[in-house]
Amino acid sequence: MPTIAERVKALLDELATDEAEQRVVEYVIREVNNGRRLSEVLQDPYVRNRLSDERVQHVMENPEVVIALEEQISESFQKREFGFGD
Repeated sequence: MPTIAERVKALLDELATDEAEQRVVEYVIREVNNGRRLSEVLQDPYVRNRLSDERVQHVMENPEVVIALEEQISESFQKREFGFGD
């Protein structure tokens, strides 16, 4: 059974991870809104150095990120800029 100190440490680690994840969510949204491809943004050192692959997957499920991607896709269709030749 974990000690109280171990439980407190685990809680603080989780809070720190949640804060890092929120900052990455904000970064991803900002970069996608600036026209960058999601695949590029997710490979940035800023993202890779802060979150595990599991936490990056969690970022991908964030509703704010999904909305930013939907807006980018919608804009691409309106402009007819699909980026297939890039």
